[in-house]
Amino acid sequence: MFKEECIMEFDFNDLIQNSSVFLMPFLIFIVIFIISFIIRKFIFGRLLVWANKSSSRIGGVIITATKGPSVIWCLMAALYFSLEFSCLSESAVQIAEKVLFVLGALSVTLAAVKISDNFIKVYSARIDSALPVTSLTQNLGRIIIFGVGILILLNSLGVSVTPILATLGVGGLAVALALQDTLSNLFSGFHIIMARQIKVGDYIRLESGEEGYIIDINWRSTKIKMLPNNVVLIPNEKLARSIVINYYLPDKELAVLLDLSVHYKSDLVKVEKVTCEVGREVMEEVPGGVAHFEPFIRFHSFKDSGIGFTVILRAKEYVDQYLIKHEFIKRLHKRYAKEGIVVPYPIWAVNYAQEKGE
Repeated sequence: MFKEECIMEFDFNDLIQNSSVFLMPFLIFIVIFIISFIIRKFIFGRLLVWANKSSSRIGGVIITATKGPSVIWCLMAALYFSLEFSCLSESAVQIAEKVLFVLGALSVTLAAVKISDNFIKVYSARIDSALPVTSLTQNLGRIIIFGVGILILLNSLGVSVTPILATLGVGGLAVALALQDTLSNLFSGFHIIMARQIKVGDYIRLESGEEGYIIDINWRSTKIKMLPNNVVLIPNEKLARSIVINYYLPDKELAVLLDLSVHYKSDLVKVEKVTCEVGREVMEEVPGGVAHFEPFIRFHSFKDSGIGFTVILRAKEYVDQYLIKHEFIKRLHKRYAKEGIVVPYPIWAVNYAQEKGE
């Protein structure tokens, strides 16, 4: 009984000694992490203020991208100083050093991914030859950077990369045969992006009748947001093979055509003058109209109820034509009534003599 009590007392004392060994490094870890986190917050606050005042956006891109991974750097600093005051064995210190290296490589990789994403977003709109911003291009950049980072990390830890690459090559061939449809959509998406004939933000119409704004191109499909506020998903392969009208090429401006007619007894010179005046007024006052454009009309046919003609206006982009047509018809109807210009409507006359056979 006494022996057991001695053993228990010895174990308890040993536990107290061991805990005191680990208590100091733990406290150092907490203190260093809090101090470094406060310093990080102060430094990045100053840098963000400087970036907002600077005319160049490069500094802001880098600062924003490194703000998140800098938390890992605070953790690394705290872990390093706690190891300096610890009594760990040499093998444990080597393991801790590898952990520090893994954290450093991970933080640099995350920062590189965010920097590449931000640079693509900022400069793709400025440079015509740059790769457009889509889910496909952003995910491709992330995969490449993460892949390179993982390979560098494994090689630095002593893991041979060559067998892994060989295995990926053989496995990739098997996956390619099993996922032919998926890869077809993937490469069709790359073709659509690189050709730059269809881009995110363009307004298009497919030969099947769907039309709307392209909001994204991912690895499988293209998302088109239609005017009723619903989204159509078109497989990239089908889109690449379809006949597509892009209303933003060669530029966004487009002609707005309206077919009208006036009575046969109308003064066509007056009709042309009045119609062009109303069209000019609409171009200058209605949002979406091209103010410098000079509207014109072209008479083209003798219809059953009157003389037909087409009015040519111009809109800044496709959806602007709806408001332009609305305002033009409303104002033209009022002006025609004021000027005494008659807009005919179909009339059917019954020939009684012919019906009676006379």
